[in-house]
Amino acid sequence: MFQYIDLNKLKLLFVYDKTDPLVFTSSMFLFAFFVLLLLYRLLNKSKPARIYLIMIFSIFFYYKASGIYFLFLFVVSFLNYFMGKWIGGAKKKKIRLSLFLASVFLNIGLLIYFKYLNFFIQIINDVRGSQIAPIDIFLPLGISFIIFKALSYVIEIYLENIEPVKSIRDFSLFIFYFPTLQLGPIERASKFLPQVEDDNPLTKEMIGTALFLIMSGLIKKVVIADYIGINFVDRVFDSPLRFTGVENLIASYAYALQLYTDFSGYTDMALGISLFLGYRLTDNFNAPFKSLSIADFWRRWHITLSSWCLDYIFKPLQIKFRGMSIFGNALALFITFLVIGIWHGPSWTYIVFGAIHGTYLAFSISTKKLRTKFYKKTKLTNSKVVKFLQWFITFQFVVFAFIIFRSQSLPMAVDMLKQIFSFFHGEVFLQFIDGYKLIFGLIIAGYVAHFLPEIIKEKIRQFVINSSVITKAVMLVFVIWLVVQFRFADLQPFLYFKF
Repeated sequence: MFQYIDLNKLKLLFVYDKTDPLVFTSSMFLFAFFVLLLLYRLLNKSKPARIYLIMIFSIFFYYKASGIYFLFLFVVSFLNYFMGKWIGGAKKKKIRLSLFLASVFLNIGLLIYFKYLNFFIQIINDVRGSQIAPIDIFLPLGISFIIFKALSYVIEIYLENIEPVKSIRDFSLFIFYFPTLQLGPIERASKFLPQVEDDNPLTKEMIGTALFLIMSGLIKKVVIADYIGINFVDRVFDSPLRFTGVENLIASYAYALQLYTDFSGYTDMALGISLFLGYRLTDNFNAPFKSLSIADFWRRWHITLSSWCLDYIFKPLQIKFRGMSIFGNALALFITFLVIGIWHGPSWTYIVFGAIHGTYLAFSISTKKLRTKFYKKTKLTNSKVVKFLQWFITFQFVVFAFIIFRSQSLPMAVDMLKQIFSFFHGEVFLQFIDGYKLIFGLIIAGYVAHFLPEIIKEKIRQFVINSSVITKAVMLVFVIWLVVQFRFADLQPFLYFKF
């Protein structure tokens, strides 16, 4: 039977191909993960063996996505393990501080070199009129997530919130863990590491929830995000002047949905895959488009990033600026969200995106007392009309910022806004529906699913949990069939891969 096996094709499965990274939505990953689960359960009585198995799979997973740069994981792991150990063991405050600052410098230095060095070179060229050639640098996949995850560990040790982990094996698992490698969530060591020592029993509820999350993630990513992105959103954002204001406006709302379904779809799959291994990860999203304020939005959107920045950037700045009263808080918020914008990548669109959200929040906190007094005087505090207006205005602000975020450049973002406000032809709306029936239907379906009451979503999850093995298998087969119908020949990378 082995004469029919093409060894060259088999070999290619284990060789890095930059045009074919290993992602959750690929058939190869599904097969590889099935093999991993099988071996993982066979090693049920040996905890160390299971840990090493996950680590080996994680290294392979990252190698298939970043090639030789899988060695980057070892650098980050060893650097932060020993820095954490030395910081935790240092008795003198000056030595602790010096070691801590060194670890921050080294981690941020890695991030700046790989992600921002050419951006700085371009700025120098623009300012000085020089022609410094950009450096040919490969960007390791998920570097921003990995560095922030590692930094949280040394920061928590320095703040004496946790003790240094004794096992470099366990810490390496924290850094290597493949469900979080490419797009987070940005896990905290204090939550993840205790699970390494647990037996990680797989319960009926965990299996059902895992299947529910994986199926939900596949539908979000492939059926909604990829389809509306390739067939509509990308076309408009790439050439906004070729479309009317109506089409640009619809594309703006469609992109907000695309980004949410793409990123939260990945998160759903990461959480589901992790549950099959007995590890619980932090959810990164909580119906963000239901938010009644920008602050509420960031409590629901990319939760692990916003909470990371809240704890390690905003709070220290808040203490530093405490003498400035409410304006100190506003300044701390603005700087924090400027960092969030920069975190996303070396582009002025991301920086402006962060500055816009920083301005939103700075204005909000500065006017909070005035707004509270107004609501009390007019007795509108609990009014449904006010809540609707809060939701509506917040959503428009979010979508506006996403236009900047998605645009290839600031001038193109301006072009899009000009089309919306100066070339708006309402009659095009009906033509759009007629010409893009499936696109329009998916946009509506995506938003309806998002705004479903949480009790309905919970009932669906419980149905999956309590259904029989056969019913679970039928649902999974149907979702895979549906995904195949919508999937394009070339797998579409997750949008946050570039961050």
